[in-house]
Amino acid sequence: MARTTAQSAAKANKSGTRKRQVKLRTKTHFYKPKTLRLARTPKYTRKSVQGQNPMDKHRVIKFPVTTESAMKKIEDNNTLVFIVDILANKRQIRAAVREMYDIKCEKINTLIRPDGKKKAYVRLTSDSDALDVANRIGII
Repeated sequence: MARTTAQSAAKANKSGTRKRQVKLRTKTHFYKPKTLRLARTPKYTRKSVQGQNPMDKHRVIKFPVTTESAMKKIEDNNTLVFIVDILANKRQIRAAVREMYDIKCEKINTLIRPDGKKKAYVRLTSDSDALDVANRIGII
C-alpha cells in the first residue's frame, strides 16, 4: 500500500494533479462577471423626519405688485401680477395661485427683472374677475 501511494504521488508530481483548460475568448472586450448584489439592510434610518417640499405656496408667491401698470393689467387684461421666487417655475406658480386664492389660471408669463426678481403675469380664466380677486387679496 505504501508503495502504491508513493508511486501515485510521484506520478502526480511528474504530470500534475489536474489539467487547467484555457477558456476560449471570442469577444475583444472583457465584461466583469455579475456577482451577488444584496439589498441594503440599514441598522437605523439616516433621516429622522421626512423631508418637506422646499417650494411651498408661501415661498413661491412673495407678494403682489401694486404699481399703476399692474392695476391697468388687472382692469384691462384680467391679469394679476406677482413677484415670485426666482427658482419657481410656471407649474409651481399656477399651483400656488390655485391654493392660495382659489382661482384658475388661463396662462402665466414670467420674466426676470433687472434687479434680479422674477415677475409673474397670471392671466385668469374668463369666469373669474381679476378685480374681485384683487379686492379679496387686498391689492386695491
